[in-house]
Amino acid sequence: MDESPEIGPEVGYVLKRLRPTVAAFDALKEESRLEGYWMLVRLGDGWASGRNKFLKRGEGLFGMWHGRELAGVCGLNIDPYFEGRDQGRVRHLFVSARHRRNGLGRMLVETVIGRAGQYFTVLNTRAPPEAFGFYERLGFQRVEGEEFVTHRMVLGKGN
Repeated sequence: MDESPEIGPEVGYVLKRLRPTVAAFDALKEESRLEGYWMLVRLGDGWASGRNKFLKRGEGLFGMWHGRELAGVCGLNIDPYFEGRDQGRVRHLFVSARHRRNGLGRMLVETVIGRAGQYFTVLNTRAPPEAFGFYERLGFQRVEGEEFVTHRMVLGKGN
């Protein structure tokens, strides 16, 4: 009998820094695009053009791997919508449909939160409405009236 193991917390996932130039990224990017999300297309374009390689102080791009498959991605940038360098921004969070509901999104964002806490006073994101509850369960507060921010977490660095 040919059985494939169920995907879940007991299955090995590995979190690593990511360069979105690998074939596994292209597969995840295509999945996101087919679901109507363009964040990984923008991520790939920004990387290829040199506009955003996640190399500034505090920044990072992370991938969650399941064997050779890239199961999810999430980045951290200095928030480009604010002056100064004290605000971070969650960027391009996406988890493959077959790996959702296993805590990967939470692990990716918690990795970003941990890194952001070393460099930034706040962490911002602009989430689609279907992700509001996800970010609020992680401790982000809803923000009203800001064009580029739906949720913010006060980190307190430097206070």
